[in-house]
Order: sequence, then C-alpha cells, then structure tokens
Amino acid sequence: MNNKNINLVANRLVQAFLKNKIISPIPIQFSKKITQAHKFRKLCESKINKPIIGFKAGGTGIPVLKKLKEKEPFYASVYKHNVLKNKESVKINKYILGIELEVCYLIKKEFFQLKKNITKKNIIKYISHMAPCIEVVGYRQRKKGIKFLGDLCSDFGANVKFVIGVKKKFKNIKVDNLKTNISNNKINQSVNGNTNTVYINPINSLRFVLTKLKKDNIKINKNFYVFTGSTVGVVPILSKGFYTGKIEKLGSVKTKIV
Repeated sequence: MNNKNINLVANRLVQAFLKNKIISPIPIQFSKKITQAHKFRKLCESKINKPIIGFKAGGTGIPVLKKLKEKEPFYASVYKHNVLKNKESVKINKYILGIELEVCYLIKKEFFQLKKNITKKNIIKYISHMAPCIEVVGYRQRKKGIKFLGDLCSDFGANVKFVIGVKKKFKNIKVDNLKTNISNNKINQSVNGNTNTVYINPINSLRFVLTKLKKDNIKINKNFYVFTGSTVGVVPILSKGFYTGKIEKLGSVKTKIV
C-alpha cells in the first residue's frame, strides 16, 4: 500500500475518532505487526489538533503479552476531550470491548527536562498526584475481540473514555500488591483484581511509558497524566448503569454507562 492509500485509511480512522463514529475495519496490515501498528498510530495522532492530556500504557498484562507473542506493552496519546471527571457518563456501542480499572499518575512537566536514564527511583519526584481511574476500551471499527496487540495500538490505543477519580497528593505508597475491584451492583457483577497484574506493578508501567516518551522525543508543555493499565483485565460491560472501581489505599471512581 502506497503512502497515498495509507493516508486515506488514516484519515478515515481519524474522522471516526473525532466524530465518534464506527467505520469498516482497517486493513490487517496495520495491526498484525506491532511495529506497523505503532507507525500507523503515530500517523493518525499527527493528524489530530486537539490537546493531549496524557498517555496510556496498553497490553500491560504479562499473560496477555505472552499469548499474543509480544515482548512489551505499547503506549498511546490520550486527548483531553476523552477524559472525564468522576461520576460522568460514557455512551457505549456494540464495539466496546469492556471496562478497566487503573492507577493513574499526574506527572509534572519538568519531567521533560530529565537528562538521565529513567529509573523507578528518579521518576518519583516528578509525580504530583495519583488516582484510581476507569477506562472504557473499544474500537472505532466494526470488529470485535483481539487477535493482535496491534489491534488495540493501531486504533488510538483503543481508549474510548477515561474517568478519573479523586486525586491524592502523591505519597510513595507500595502499589505492587493492592486489592482492586470493579462492580455493577444493579446486576451483581463484581470482578476482583490486583495491581500486581499491571506489567509487574503500576510504577514499572509508568517507567515504561516515560521511557518511550523520551525515546520518541515527545514533549508537552504542561503537567500530564499517565494511565498505567488495567488491574482487573478487560471486564465485559453486561448492563448499563453505574460501575464503581475501588483500589485499596487509593480510593474509588465511578462512571455511568449509558
């Protein structure tokens, strides 16, 4: 596929992203190999003029990575218009994959001045706040399931909306073994999890994202969020109504699925 055709495909997906519409699936060549999925995602992101509010780690479950025969997660930009406050509503469609519960960090913009190699120790001073958050994941395409990690990566990281709970000033809490739960009491749906399922732990996932940002020479002139990946896997949305996520020591977050 030549550059003109690649741009046409990217433009279709970008318009679907901006207008919240669903299109026919993009060619498999953009998702089968993660390297190509990264290139396609970056091309699509380059066509968006809306403000970036942060970045997400995707595919952070190590068993999932092994199953998909990948060595590491991916990252993607998160745009301001897709980030909501606690208890706000999210409208879904039949191509939504599910709902996730994550730890997110607010990072000081001074991080981009760091010249040293990034370690879990030296990034601590750049964390301003932390919070529980819910991510609703899904495609802008008429397809279901996950065959390749690139399926998620190529489609803007498959993030539909993020809902952020109450932020707390950062304290160096050990986040490698915190109990988590997401539930919909209306239908007695409840799924337990643990922060240790997130690419070893959320701080390690944070380090992964920040390392990729530095490698790709990405900088923004404001504080930004990093969403570190699901602690409960991708939980199917079985009913509309309120979903509540709880992370031990961090608090809770709630969204209404409509």
